[in-house]
Amino acid sequence: LGSAARDITQKGYEKKRAKLLAPYIPQTHGVDPALQKEPRNQTPAPAATSAPSSSKYHRARSGGARDERYRSDIHTEAVQAALAKHKEQKMALPMPTKRRSTFVQSPADACTPPDTSSASEDEGSLRRQAALSAALHQSLQNAESWINRSIQGSSTSSSASSTLSHGEGKGTSGTLADVFANTRIENFSVPPDVTATTSSSSSSARPATIDIPPSGIVKGTHKGSNRSSLMDTADGVPVSSRVSTKIQQLLNTLKRPKRPPLKEFFVDDFEEIVEVPQPDPNQPKPEGRQMTPVKGEPLGVVCNWPPALEAALQRWGTTQAKCPCLTALDVTGKPVYTLTYGKLWSRSLKLAYTLLNKLGTKNEPVLKPGDRVALVFPNNDPVMFMVAFYGCLLAEVIPVPIEVPLTRKDAGGQQIGFLLGSCGITLALTTEVCLKGLPKTQNGEIVQFKGWPRLKWVVTDSKYLSKSPKDWQPNISTAGTEPAYIEYKTSKEGSVMGVTVSRIAMLSHCQALSQACNYSEGETIVNVLDFKKDAGLWHGMLTNVMNKLHTLSVPYSVMKTCPLSWVQRVHTHKAKVALVKCRDLHWAMMAHRDQRDVSLSSLRMLIVTDGANPWSVSSCDAFLSLFQSHGLKPEAICPCATSPEAMTVAIRRPGVPGAPLPGRAILSMSGLSYGVIRVNTEDKNSALTVQDVGHVMPGGMMCIVKPDGSPQLCKTDEIGEICVSSRTGGMLYYGLTGVTKNTFEVIPVNLAGSPVGDVPFVRSGLLGFVGPGSLVFVVGKIDGLLTVSGRRHNADDIVATGLAVESIKTVYRGRLVVMKPSSFFNFCPAIDSIHQVGVYCLALVPANSLPKTPLGGIHISQTKQHFLEGSLHPCNILMCPHTCVTNLPKPRQKQPGVGPASVMVGNLVAGKRIAQAAGRDLGQIEDNDLVRKHQFLTEVLQWRAQATPDHMLFLLLNAKGTPVCTATCLQLHKRAERIASVLYDKGHLNAGDNVAALSSCLLAMGTSLLHSHGCLYAGCIPVTVRPPHAQNLTILPRCILVSKAACILTTQTLMRLLKSREAAAAVDVKTWPTIIDTDDLPRKRLPQIYKPPTPEMLAYLDFSVSTTGMLTGVKMSHSAVNALCRAIKLQCELYSSRQIAICLDPYCGLGFTLWCLCSVYSGHQSILIPPMELESNLFLWLSTVSQYKIRDTFCSYSVMELCTKGLGNQVEVLKARGTNLSCVRTCVVVAEERPRISLTQSFSKLFKDIAICLQGTSGPDPTTVYVDLKSLRHDRVRLVERGAPQSLLLSESGKILPGVKVIIVNPETKGPVGDSHLGEIWVNSPHTASGYYTIYDNESLQADHFNTRLSFGDAAQTLWARTGYLGFVRRTELTAASGDRHDALYVVGALDETLELRGLRYHPIDIETSVSRTHRSIAECAVFTWTNLLVVVVELCGCEQEALDLVPLVTNVVLEEHYLIVGVVVVVDPGVIPINSRGEKQRMHLRDSFLADQLDPIYVAYNM
Repeated sequence: LGSAARDITQKGYEKKRAKLLAPYIPQTHGVDPALQKEPRNQTPAPAATSAPSSSKYHRARSGGARDERYRSDIHTEAVQAALAKHKEQKMALPMPTKRRSTFVQSPADACTPPDTSSASEDEGSLRRQAALSAALHQSLQNAESWINRSIQGSSTSSSASSTLSHGEGKGTSGTLADVFANTRIENFSVPPDVTATTSSSSSSARPATIDIPPSGIVKGTHKGSNRSSLMDTADGVPVSSRVSTKIQQLLNTLKRPKRPPLKEFFVDDFEEIVEVPQPDPNQPKPEGRQMTPVKGEPLGVVCNWPPALEAALQRWGTTQAKCPCLTALDVTGKPVYTLTYGKLWSRSLKLAYTLLNKLGTKNEPVLKPGDRVALVFPNNDPVMFMVAFYGCLLAEVIPVPIEVPLTRKDAGGQQIGFLLGSCGITLALTTEVCLKGLPKTQNGEIVQFKGWPRLKWVVTDSKYLSKSPKDWQPNISTAGTEPAYIEYKTSKEGSVMGVTVSRIAMLSHCQALSQACNYSEGETIVNVLDFKKDAGLWHGMLTNVMNKLHTLSVPYSVMKTCPLSWVQRVHTHKAKVALVKCRDLHWAMMAHRDQRDVSLSSLRMLIVTDGANPWSVSSCDAFLSLFQSHGLKPEAICPCATSPEAMTVAIRRPGVPGAPLPGRAILSMSGLSYGVIRVNTEDKNSALTVQDVGHVMPGGMMCIVKPDGSPQLCKTDEIGEICVSSRTGGMLYYGLTGVTKNTFEVIPVNLAGSPVGDVPFVRSGLLGFVGPGSLVFVVGKIDGLLTVSGRRHNADDIVATGLAVESIKTVYRGRLVVMKPSSFFNFCPAIDSIHQVGVYCLALVPANSLPKTPLGGIHISQTKQHFLEGSLHPCNILMCPHTCVTNLPKPRQKQPGVGPASVMVGNLVAGKRIAQAAGRDLGQIEDNDLVRKHQFLTEVLQWRAQATPDHMLFLLLNAKGTPVCTATCLQLHKRAERIASVLYDKGHLNAGDNVAALSSCLLAMGTSLLHSHGCLYAGCIPVTVRPPHAQNLTILPRCILVSKAACILTTQTLMRLLKSREAAAAVDVKTWPTIIDTDDLPRKRLPQIYKPPTPEMLAYLDFSVSTTGMLTGVKMSHSAVNALCRAIKLQCELYSSRQIAICLDPYCGLGFTLWCLCSVYSGHQSILIPPMELESNLFLWLSTVSQYKIRDTFCSYSVMELCTKGLGNQVEVLKARGTNLSCVRTCVVVAEERPRISLTQSFSKLFKDIAICLQGTSGPDPTTVYVDLKSLRHDRVRLVERGAPQSLLLSESGKILPGVKVIIVNPETKGPVGDSHLGEIWVNSPHTASGYYTIYDNESLQADHFNTRLSFGDAAQTLWARTGYLGFVRRTELTAASGDRHDALYVVGALDETLELRGLRYHPIDIETSVSRTHRSIAECAVFTWTNLLVVVVELCGCEQEALDLVPLVTNVVLEEHYLIVGVVVVVDPGVIPINSRGEKQRMHLRDSFLADQLDPIYVAYNM
């Protein structure tokens, strides 16, 4: 996509546009048509008048005022400006279509407009909705005026997608794309259509074929005249349907002048060359000098600072026992309990004593000092938590505070369990109330949480604790490097790690915070944060005790019901410090109207702990402007930056009244993405305003290092990871030494790579820089970093831009966006314009359905996991892979001027064998006199009727497994004679006439078997045809018409169907030839049996429908029939004493030969099992094989699949019935496709207990190889080891029959290829068919397929038959019967079905295998191409809610494993993908149904 801008210059573009549009644009005198602008925004009156009511409706839905917390004026203005840039370009994105479900009523109804019968209605309604939005009033053109002006009447020819065409001429690109869409321009190479057939829709409302004017432009049709729209497919055939118009729109969004056509020969690259995006030569680079570490002020030495935090508790608990320490609030926000320092000390002592002495026995205590203990306390009970925390510190056990588990499947719960396990925790402390609330099993025990170790729960309520004896004192030593507590941290991937904080770090951190915040004894602070971790714990629980402060803890649950509660607490208690996040500022502003008389004049510090967020600036500014009138001082707002590893990184000190406030950094987004600090000057839309987070902590030192690679110091104008060196950080990740070293023991290096000093630093996980005056600025987090094409984007920035697109409704902290469909599409251009990054997937989910963290935020890693495993259940989804994926492998180019001969020479020089193989030589293993004596099958049958009249040849079984019909040699001969005489009498047929033989499997011996032999006796040519189904009578007339049959042989039941009303409605019954009923034959002797003059005369016509939907009749001569039967007899060792079981369709191909002809030739007994009967009795085939002790059985993959799926859980039933398959030596699967290894393996594995194995009759077992998929796409064969990435397992396609030669040929040059190449399989054998039978006797088609010669390298000028299958030959280590090494033939797939995309050859089955693995609800899938788009159809066997989950999964897997972008994903009901009787997918039928809009899909997604 990237090369488009270079293909046509602006000047040439204008010129070509003017030339193309000249006939259609009304000329204004003296004005160049290229300069005429199209009128915009002609909003019709109805839309304009309905706008206010609509916006009112939206306001009502979003529950009150717009969410001001995320509303940054700068952001909103930037987004509106970015969207306004797109106003010249029309919305060209086709809307996904979704079937309206009766039971799923999701918010999608608000997002997706009702689907109308044509795309023009769809798009029109979309644009009308968009016009209602006042903010985007300018950004979209009105549909009505545009449609009336359009060259074509429908809205399908829309412009290039706005996200795709940034750098092009803005005002004109849309119109040019319109013309491109409808005009044949010479330098466009039209992509080849995969099949030449076009399907016209069955709907009568759609027009018939329309003559296209010679110019190729369809003049505008009147909008009201026809609800569907016309469209030109790539080969110029109009197709009319909704699907087609949407695909055409999709193609138009991707419209580019195509590459030149591929040359003759492909470059043989083993590896695909990935297009690496070249670095932009204009990208900004850092220019400053290398930074020097920045030191904080020295940590002051205060004489009365305690030697350890526990000593401070002891001091205040014994000397200031009445002083309040912590006040808890009830649900309404009223103070409910105040813990004094005396109470805290006494209760902590009791708990410490109990933990050490009262759990377990004296000799075997449960806890020892240094053990880890989990603290499980709810967020509304800070008092119990504080007692437990200090109790653990006094007992010298290590507390690990975690969240209260609510269900077995909490978001991230399993990872918490992993942390507990790795810390070796066996004991959990909690309150009585909390314990009662935990989920229980039926017998009252606490459930075993997923991934958690077994825990013993200890209740810490006072009444359960033992008072410590007078002489017992806790051991309070001076703080050292031993662990004090472990704080958990969730990483970007969702894994939970425990940051261990030492006692000295805990103490030093409290001292540094006391100095930075200037805390003094007895101050009151209000804490709105989680008191179990981060700043809430450091200020509200630890520094609090150090300085004898009084903390008021406002829990999250109170904030939900009474958002102003913390402001009221500050006002009531005259608090000096408040600890908040941006969300708390926002909530206070929302509820501001309720309380006008609060005063915040007592606050000297309002610590904003998430000051690093992109929206914190606007939150702080808005809060200040609102509450300044309530006494809030501007200098009191103090943002700070924290991280679990480095603890407090920096904090803004409280300012001096009247002093100027710190400046803001207005940075260029583009510069930031390259990791460079640039002050934004030119484009205010892509600017990021950040505020400082103050100075480095007292006693600390800070440096900025490169975020990846070695910790090299950054330059002064470079963004990097902030590292802090001080005694106040964490010391390690518990139990993870490797990760610890990279995070907690970093020694920065200079440009030369030598270490700077020997002081270890701790990586904070924050990205930022040190600005003027040593102020620290944070621009993002390492965990929120998205690296795309070498540029770094901050997830929070992108979220902020997305939220500025449209009105936001916020539910607690989870961000829910309520969008109209128009803004659903505006989301992508906004992010593209501001951040220069494409959106790959945009999913809208119902409110409150995303996994949440305990404090209400969105659990990112769990959401990602849901997305990747397909359990997110979005209600609308938009994928834009075409704009985002820029590093696909380069399309393969053919080499000019390399002929087939030079390839051959090259192969020989490289020492590669020519890929050929042969079966055993027939000359050496010639049969007895039978071959020489009887050249015709009729003679063989006559001879058998005389020699062995009572020898049983055929046994036909019904669904119960009982024989319904048998035939000895004599019976068969007699019945054949009668049919021949009927043909002479009733049919008045002559030798050489064609006869359609219809038979349904179970109608006595009126099977195709008899019909064929009867016809041969009469000298007529049988045409075997599958009996018609009452629902589908169309295939039979086609067969009879094409074969020019003079008469139809059938049974009474089918005769009634052929003469029924249904048949009369489907076909003209008068055109039927004579129909003869074979159930009632006269006992009349045939005067003489016809003997053909030469064996080359036609024996029968084999009619079949290929997987590509082509009906073909193949001519089989008498000599070919004899040769085929002989080869099968020799290969399978068939003698008159043998029995074989056949479960195949008897109507065409090898099935017909085995079912009807082989027994007559070889004299063995065939037990015939009609596959149709298996549907009513799955046991039929296997129990027959067991009952008759069959050694060789023949089946199809569909039969094998039926048994595997249907009998998988009934192996025991088979055993109980006495089924034993140990007699089976060979199971031959007859198929016209690549061997299905996984199916045969699972079949063998399932029935191995009843002893079935798949092995060859003569010669070695079938071999398997692993080939490289990448090479296969280049038509190369490269063997790899098992388990190699991108490897494909292939199995040999059976043994080559005696007398058969095989060669692998390049299908284009028709020259032989080496054995490392994939090519078409050509066959030379005595039983090759003699040609296609066509109405017009078109011999050219036949000669090419049945008698073709190699273009060079074959002196003998052998005649070969083309199979139409791609494959290769490999010499194996095994020895064949002849003593030579065995050559194995591998079939890879049908040539007609391969998909040629980006110059590479793909086999549908490989893509389908990948897709089928992605989600448990995919029952079946099929792929095909339409023009140059890949379409994937998946059958959904789950509930309809899962349909949208499949879209990203399918797109992802095809992209990752095959480097292809899926154009359209269609989700359908089970059973929609057509499959023929051999179990092969009819992909072309599916394609025709898709284009004719006959699939009734659940959901269609057009990946933009």
